[in-house]
Amino acid sequence: MADPGVRLVLWSAAALAAAVGVAHSWLGARYLLAPVLAAPEWRMVLGRGFANGTLVFAWHLTTVAWFAAALTFVALASLRAPAAAVLAAWSAAFLVHAALAFGYTGGRHLAWPVFLAIAALCTYAAWRVHATHVAVSVPFR
Repeated sequence: MADPGVRLVLWSAAALAAAVGVAHSWLGARYLLAPVLAAPEWRMVLGRGFANGTLVFAWHLTTVAWFAAALTFVALASLRAPAAAVLAAWSAAFLVHAALAFGYTGGRHLAWPVFLAIAALCTYAAWRVHATHVAVSVPFR
């Protein structure tokens, strides 16, 4: 097992990242995005629907990234966190990124295939790393 102090620090960082993610998504969507998107003067060249969808998915991407960071911290809380677990966390994050980008814009935003490619590459790397049993050490001792 890793140093208990390091484990506590990493678990604390994970809890804070997850909590900030929940607060950011819920409070931001309710008190920031909803009023902005409902404003009649909100107009965009590419159309209001596309702009609204882009803002919503981009807002929530931040939360997804914070959850992936939290999962990374959890994986690193052990002495030898499998690199595959870290890659899997980021693969899942980018898969959600792709789904949000596609879903909120009807596939019109060009980021979704890039996010999907990143997820696929991380998944492949996680599979390869797992097959070779590569691990990363906690950088603190």
